[in-house]
Amino acid sequence: MGDLALLELTLSHFRSHRAARLVLDGRPVAIWGPNGAGKTNILEAVSLLSPGRGLRRAAADDMARQPEGLGWKVSAVLKSLWQVHEVETWAEPGAGRQVRIDGKAATQVMLGHVARVLWLVPVMDRLWQEGADGRRRFLDRMAMSFEPGHAEQTLGYEKAMRERNRLLRDGVGDPAWYGALEARMAETGAAIIAARARTIERIALAQRGAETAFPQADLMLTDPDQELPGTAGDLAALWAAGRRRDMAAGRTLAGPHRADLLAIYAAKGIAADQCSTGEQKALLISLILANARALAQDFGAPPILLLDEVAAHLDAGRRSALYDEICALGAQAFMTGTGGDLFAGLAGRAQGVMVSEAAGLSAIEEGEVP
Repeated sequence: MGDLALLELTLSHFRSHRAARLVLDGRPVAIWGPNGAGKTNILEAVSLLSPGRGLRRAAADDMARQPEGLGWKVSAVLKSLWQVHEVETWAEPGAGRQVRIDGKAATQVMLGHVARVLWLVPVMDRLWQEGADGRRRFLDRMAMSFEPGHAEQTLGYEKAMRERNRLLRDGVGDPAWYGALEARMAETGAAIIAARARTIERIALAQRGAETAFPQADLMLTDPDQELPGTAGDLAALWAAGRRRDMAAGRTLAGPHRADLLAIYAAKGIAADQCSTGEQKALLISLILANARALAQDFGAPPILLLDEVAAHLDAGRRSALYDEICALGAQAFMTGTGGDLFAGLAGRAQGVMVSEAAGLSAIEEGEVP
């Protein structure tokens, strides 16, 4: 099996970091410092080495250091399997994010072919309690980790649906216009449904039989209205038949954009939203680790993991178990916490980075876990 790891990471005018550079050796990276020092900003920068808007889902302009407002840049030297790539992503003021791989302009989707990045951040702790849109994004991020092209299918579906919704709101009745848009939605929608199903099966297989301290979660995809057809032809027929109802609502009322992801704590037979806060966190960690194990087989190397403030929410036993699983997996995990003592179980097995802040400017100091 090959390696997937950052060897160098450079930030320029990114969030609170005016200029920062980390030299890395492939081991896990423990990052600590006070709240607001800029720890999560480092993780967000790494998340931008994958397709999408990063772990904060921020607009490009929002990531530029203020008050300069000069734009920002993230550069990395990335070992991916048996190759080393130079990856750059940046945004000029008022412009969208750009990507360059090995000196050549690239799309965001192409990032998914050289790097696989998974993350778990505190805002996800309420994943099972809040709306279905967050759970769909969670599932689609997992699907994208296996199949980078899933991002293009999702974007294509959403674009066609927005155009169809505009026709519905405007009361347009021309069936030819609807037919063209519904054909595009059907093609991408069927691909989305199939990719989600494959992802759930891969996660199930990765959890099954794994020796882990974290509980298994059984996943299933549901639809609030009905069981969605899986073929493009049936999806197109569904939308054609529902035009009158959709026009009255001013939006598309059925489709993969309405799906919801449910999870069951397998050992207890309890739905995730009925579990304790600690159990819900443990289920999320279990899913991230299962995703990582499956990717290690699928991609040929474990993914880069971004675990923001994960240690603070685990007791000492589970914290130690998490560190052991990360090291056994061989993943380069970037983990944040307020104190270096949270990472004592990684002494000798991880790099350490201390982050401090003064007058809105972050500073970093590399070393070893104490």
